[in-house]
Amino acid sequence: MTLALIGTGNIGSTVARLAVDTGIDVVLSNSRGPETLADLVAELGPRARAATAAEAAAAGDIVVVTIPLHAYTQLPVAELAGKTVIDTLNYYPQRDGNIPELDSGELTTSGLLQRHLVGAHVVKGFNNIFFKALATLGRPAGAPDRSALPIAGDDAAAKAAVVELLDRLGYDAVDVGGLADSWRSENGKPAYALAYTPEAPAGLSQEDAMRWLVESAPAPASADRIRELLAKA
Repeated sequence: MTLALIGTGNIGSTVARLAVDTGIDVVLSNSRGPETLADLVAELGPRARAATAAEAAAAGDIVVVTIPLHAYTQLPVAELAGKTVIDTLNYYPQRDGNIPELDSGELTTSGLLQRHLVGAHVVKGFNNIFFKALATLGRPAGAPDRSALPIAGDDAAAKAAVVELLDRLGYDAVDVGGLADSWRSENGKPAYALAYTPEAPAGLSQEDAMRWLVESAPAPASADRIRELLAKA
């Protein structure tokens, strides 16, 4: 399997590290050019190489898109057609600007991405977990403290491929439903981020909750726990 990454920030580089540790080849790309990824490629070793976004999209069996949402229209449509695309994106209006389809609830972020990526098979994933938790909570299948990540998508085969990938990386998957249901794991919902920390004190402001998230040691969240939190959305 070859896993391609478009975007190599905190989540992208963490997924890349997990992948090479399990024997998966990775192709890395970002908006600044392959030459800027030399240090990360050297760190990851012979299973990693850098490319342009279009080259990475063409090379990947599965492609992880992990960029700021406002840049989604820059993704290579033709090269991603027919591919399973994992959408890690979250909508932050203060960063992305206001997007009417999201503000009105007409589309989810994944639905917006799917509309742009004609022919691709978008699956929501990796969007609800802080990168430090993602890096440390992976466990072998059957481990009592194994954590789960929610996924959502409209294509059954694409979702099955993502479930298999998550399993290799050390995580169970909880199927939220279709892309129209993917909002249940997005920022501001109970299953987002703080699900993987010790229980936070009640009544925290958003600023204090983020500080709690950053400063707390990651804590496992089982599939049952994630389902419980998704049901509260």
